[in-house]
Amino acid sequence: MTLHITAIAAFADNYIWVIGREGRNDVAVVDPGDATPVLALLKESGRTLSDILVTHHHSDHTGGIRDLLTAFPEAHVIGPDNDRIPALTMRVQDNQEITILGCNFQVLTVPGHTLDHIAFFTEGDTNDSQPFVFCGDTLFSSGCGRLLEGTYAQLLHSLQRLAALPEKTRVYCTHEYTLSNLRFALHVEPDNIDYLERMKECTILRSEGHPTLPSTIGVELRTNPFLRCHSDSISAIIQTQFGPLLASELDVFARLRQWKDNFQA
Repeated sequence: MTLHITAIAAFADNYIWVIGREGRNDVAVVDPGDATPVLALLKESGRTLSDILVTHHHSDHTGGIRDLLTAFPEAHVIGPDNDRIPALTMRVQDNQEITILGCNFQVLTVPGHTLDHIAFFTEGDTNDSQPFVFCGDTLFSSGCGRLLEGTYAQLLHSLQRLAALPEKTRVYCTHEYTLSNLRFALHVEPDNIDYLERMKECTILRSEGHPTLPSTIGVELRTNPFLRCHSDSISAIIQTQFGPLLASELDVFARLRQWKDNFQA
């Protein structure tokens, strides 16, 4: 019995991820900012909700929790230890293992975008499973989250932690930002072949109405400038843009994130 993951579009560019398993009628959802499309899917499919996974406290990730619990009061709400997340039934810590639909997940703390941010990683539950991670707003396809509560050092460390996962790990982030992130990446490195190929691929996906997600860690290592701050190429470009007073990968990362914050796609 294998897990399968479905995307529900919400708001302008969010995805709510639905985790199902062959042979079971219950499902889990990740970061339900809006209950309406989740309830519609569950009604149409005749399924029940067993678990709600939350990566951080922002309302576009938590806003649907109370309405989902009204419909499914037995569902568990699993997330970081933060009272701003409604109705938490399990407050998880770094490296804690939890079981969802019979599959083991590892909790990873990945602060920076927010201080409470976590990710859920699993290697899968069969020999031929592909690992995957729900990473919220920390790692995006070809980008990363804005620094809202943490430090640059925290966010860089969080990205490095995710980048160290197996390259075949599927990356399920929570926003459809890929094309805008790639426009910035190509602004930084306009001749990068990996960026150009990824842009072509994702432009076709969006034109056909498909998500650009999931990505993989391997794809991100090639096409995400925020995972390439150690490279001579990115370092040289940042120093050309901002001056030579850079001493470390952290300096490069901070300048790159600031550049992205002020970039008009």
